[in-house]
Amino acid sequence: MIAYIARRLMLIPLTLLGIMAVNFIFAQLAPGGPVEQMLAKAQQQTVSATARISGSGGAEVAATQSQGAASGAYRGARGLDPKFIEEVRQQFGFDRPAHERFLKMIGDYLRFDFGKSFFRDQPVMALVLEKMPVSISLGLWSTLIIYLVSIPLGITKAVRDGSRFDLASSWIIIIGNAVPGFLFAILLVVLFCGGTYWSVFPLRGLTSPGWETFSWPHRIADYFWHIALPTLAVVIGGFAGLTMLTKNSFLEEIHKQYVVTARAKGLTERRVLYGHIFRNAMLLVIAGFPSLLVSILFTGQLLIEIIFSLDGLGQLGFEAVMNRDYPVMFATLYVFSLLGLVLSLISDLTYHFVDPRIDFESRG
Repeated sequence: MIAYIARRLMLIPLTLLGIMAVNFIFAQLAPGGPVEQMLAKAQQQTVSATARISGSGGAEVAATQSQGAASGAYRGARGLDPKFIEEVRQQFGFDRPAHERFLKMIGDYLRFDFGKSFFRDQPVMALVLEKMPVSISLGLWSTLIIYLVSIPLGITKAVRDGSRFDLASSWIIIIGNAVPGFLFAILLVVLFCGGTYWSVFPLRGLTSPGWETFSWPHRIADYFWHIALPTLAVVIGGFAGLTMLTKNSFLEEIHKQYVVTARAKGLTERRVLYGHIFRNAMLLVIAGFPSLLVSILFTGQLLIEIIFSLDGLGQLGFEAVMNRDYPVMFATLYVFSLLGLVLSLISDLTYHFVDPRIDFESRG
């Protein structure tokens, strides 16, 4: 197992390098980079100023500026001083070739130096640490609720396999799994956030204005009041996989010989279920916790955070993509990828520790 861990650890840097390289290439090919966006904003300010001047007989000035620097390398740079354009390129580091910028970025990221945001003028690491508690909070609560509901439901479905309850709950789980989380979030907003029907829950943020002045019981109640609907939207599609895994694990154990022997000894069904079957059937369910947390944290929260205006990593990444804020884009990608790879390794190790018969080193 030590050799397997060593191989996985050595693969993490190579995988990170591949992920960053592919995304860096696509970012260079995408139109509308940070330089173009900055020049477009500057051009809008110039147009607004010349429009005010032209209102008092300055149309000639606007025409002259629109013709100046017409041969600029960037669209939207017409009317801007070429020196200003070069200063903007140097500010964002685009005065150097792409491969030099990529190598410098990788060298900085190895030291966890993510630089400063292009448009927020803050260190990227400070931004990530500021937004991370929101995403982690939503991910942990969602994972906890999924486990608290799915495990008892899966056990009940296994015990009552083929019954009306099993069939009805299966249909409900399938429908819940088929509905995307963001559509369910929109439905919750319309129903309970003052969209059309009731205004029961708040629409924005995790806390109310002036939360710091509240008493501790009031703070806790306010926090859960805000996080209730986002958490529900995240977990609605997460029950299916874990519930069916729990059910199938228990069904597999129920028909084994040691269960028949325990029943033959006169043990009650409850004792057989929770004293013998539970420990063996729950091994894979418990070992799957890291992978479930990865899927919730990194794939299921982006649109939920945007819909409910939660200032977390998902919304930070979305705004960075829209603004072409490359330091924030690549820093969040780097952090997400690194955490995902580490948690994936932890998930494999957990499988081995809870059941030593699972040996990844001997596969193939």
